[in-house]
Amino acid sequence: MQSVEARAIIMAALGDVDAVIVFDEDTPEAVIHELRPDVLIKGADYTEDQVVGASFVRGLGGAVVLADLTQGQSTSALIARSKAPAS
Repeated sequence: MQSVEARAIIMAALGDVDAVIVFDEDTPEAVIHELRPDVLIKGADYTEDQVVGASFVRGLGGAVVLADLTQGQSTSALIARSKAPAS
């Protein structure tokens, strides 16, 4: 629904975000190792053991945060609503 560029602009506008990195690899593992972030955030639809780079960041003394999801605010839900017949 949104281009990667549009999503990056929205993320970069958040006050607590230092940088937004767009990567072409299958996972952000190399970027995480290069940047060595203090905090690694992933949606709460994952578990910590599923987050790429989590053990590396924790090993550096950083934190892994699973961000709460808002019901009905997923891209999948948005697409489904856009395909639904108008009422």
